[in-house]
Amino acid sequence: MNAASRRTPLLLGIAGLSLGSVAVALWTQHSLGMEPCPWCVLQRLIFVVIALVALLGLAWRGAAGTLITALLMIALSLSGVAAALWQHFVAAASDSCKLTLAERIISGLGLDGSLPEVFQPRASCADAAVNLLGLPYEFWSLGLFVLLGLMTLVLLGARRR
Repeated sequence: MNAASRRTPLLLGIAGLSLGSVAVALWTQHSLGMEPCPWCVLQRLIFVVIALVALLGLAWRGAAGTLITALLMIALSLSGVAAALWQHFVAAASDSCKLTLAERIISGLGLDGSLPEVFQPRASCADAAVNLLGLPYEFWSLGLFVLLGLMTLVLLGARRR
């Protein structure tokens, strides 16, 4: 199997997992009443951007395209890890998420107004601290960001063979 044939399923998997995570977040929000805080919404945004970069990687053939998109996805995965950890260890202990970095990014981009069903924070960080199947919600996100980063490293390894 050559590098190009290994690259496509990895990029499709990264995009699918990223968009799938946002779909699950929307389902838990609208079906289970798990309202998102600003840090939850920021993580949704990071997942969407990772998916877009992965799809860009499918279109941008060649070594430079693979390298640049992989580096972007690693940086985004690391920022997602940081956001999930911040949400769990700092923001969840706070009574308010007002004027945090996450809220400023979401409102600064105007996503809370243009796509409120997806990107509008509706709960404080302390209220959004819920468990899903025994794990804090943000740890599911954290695990997926780590998995996406590892898949991206595999993509970089496939590039070299």
